[in-house]
Amino acid sequence: MSKLPQISRYSKSKKIYIHTFGCQMNEHDSEQMAGLLEFEGFSLTDEMEKADLILINSCAIRKKAEEKAFSEAGRLKELKRLNPDIRIGFCGCVAQREKEKIFKRATYIDLLFGTLNISDLPDMLKRLWHGEKKICQFLDEPVSMKNHSNHCLRLSKIKAWVTIMEGCNNFCSYCVVPYVRGRERSRSPDDIIEEVNLLAKSGYKEVTLLGQNVNSYGKGMNPPSDFPSLLHRLNEIEGLERIRFVTSHPKDLSMDLVFAIRDCKKVCDHIHLPLQSGSNAVLKKMGRCYTVEEYLYKVSVLRDCVPGISLTGDIICGFPGETDRDFEKTLDVIECVRYDGLFSFKYSDRPQTSASKMPDHIPEIVKAERLQRLQTLQNRICSEINSEMVDSELPVLIEGYSKMNPRKLTGRTRTNKVVNLEGTKEIIGRTVMVKITCSKKFNLEGEVIQT
Repeated sequence: MSKLPQISRYSKSKKIYIHTFGCQMNEHDSEQMAGLLEFEGFSLTDEMEKADLILINSCAIRKKAEEKAFSEAGRLKELKRLNPDIRIGFCGCVAQREKEKIFKRATYIDLLFGTLNISDLPDMLKRLWHGEKKICQFLDEPVSMKNHSNHCLRLSKIKAWVTIMEGCNNFCSYCVVPYVRGRERSRSPDDIIEEVNLLAKSGYKEVTLLGQNVNSYGKGMNPPSDFPSLLHRLNEIEGLERIRFVTSHPKDLSMDLVFAIRDCKKVCDHIHLPLQSGSNAVLKKMGRCYTVEEYLYKVSVLRDCVPGISLTGDIICGFPGETDRDFEKTLDVIECVRYDGLFSFKYSDRPQTSASKMPDHIPEIVKAERLQRLQTLQNRICSEINSEMVDSELPVLIEGYSKMNPRKLTGRTRTNKVVNLEGTKEIIGRTVMVKITCSKKFNLEGEVIQT
C-alpha cells in the first residue's frame, strides 16, 4: 500500500468554507474545525464560490435547524454540477444521527463525519484529496476530552467560548443530545484553566463556558471537581474580566453554584435556566426531574443571593398532551418569573426521542397560536424590564460594531443586556461606563459617560 502524501502538499492552495447551523456549541465546533484546518495550512474563505471544500455543520436540536441545513446542502448540488472539483462535507449532529443515509439523500456529498470526529478532519481531508471518493467516519462512543484541541480560529478577539464538558445523561423525552453528542464527559479543570489563561494573556476579556449541562460538570472525575470550584479558580485569572456559562439544568442548580455567582466578582449576574413548561404534568412527561415549585424556589434563592441577576430561559409550546390549562400555567409562571429573555419554540418531533412516540400530538395551528400568545406576553415583559433601566449607569464591554447599524458600537452589560451607542473604535474591547438613554424591546441605547 502506498503511503499517503503529507497534507501540507495540498493544504497551502485549498480554501475552506464552513456554514454553521444551530447553537453556540455548534458555532464553537466550527471554530475548532477552522483552527485545525488553519493549523494544517488550509485557508478559510467567506466566499463559498471560491472554496475547494464546503462544510455544512448541522444541528438536530430542532426540526427547523435541520431543515435549513439540508436546504443549504440542496443548493450546493448546482454548484457541484458547475464545478465537479469542489468537495462538499456534511457534519454535526444531523450527520451523527443519520450517518450513511445522507449519501442516499444527497449523492453529491463527498464527506460525512460526526460530532465526535472533529479531530480527525485533517486526516479525512488528506484522504479526500488523495483520491478517495466518499468518506464516512463516525464514532458511536464518546471519547475522553483529554485531547480537546486548542487549535481554534475564534470569531471574536474580545470574547471566547470554552468547552468544559460535552454530552448529556438526562435523556429528556424531547431531546436528541444524548444520542448525537453522547454521554457526559468533562475536561480536566487544569486544561480549562490553561486555555482561559492563554486567552486572557492574548487580550480576551470574556469567556463563556459551554456544556449541555454545566451544573453537572466534574461528576465522576478523579480527582474530584465540580462547577462551583472551577468558577472560583477561573475568577483568579489575571486580565480576565467576565465569565459567563450555558446551560444550567434546574435540577442540578446547587447552593454552592448560587454562592459562586454571588462571590466571584468576574462571574456575570446572569443565568440561563430553561423552564420548558409551567405544568408539572408536562414536566413529568418531558423527564425534567423537577417541579414548577422547585424551579420557582431556586429562582427566589438566586434573586435573594444575587440582587439584580437577570434570568433567561427556554419554553416548548405544544408538547404532546399539553392541554389549554397546562399552557395557561406556563403563562402564569412567565408572568411570575418575569424573564429578561426567553427562547420559545413549537414542539417538533426528533428521531430517537421517546416524545415522538407519545400520543395526543398537538395540531400545528394550536402550537402556533400558543407560541404567538407566549411571545406577545414575553415581549411586553422585556419592554417593561428594559424601560426600567433608562437613566441607569452601567459598565458595558464594547464588542464591536452593531450588525443592525454599522455606524454604532455594541456591547453588553454584566446582565447580558445588549447596548448600542455612539463611539470610536478605540473603545472596542474596553469596558466603559454607559448611561442608558433609551429602551427597546430587545436592546438598550446609551451614551458613554466614562472610559
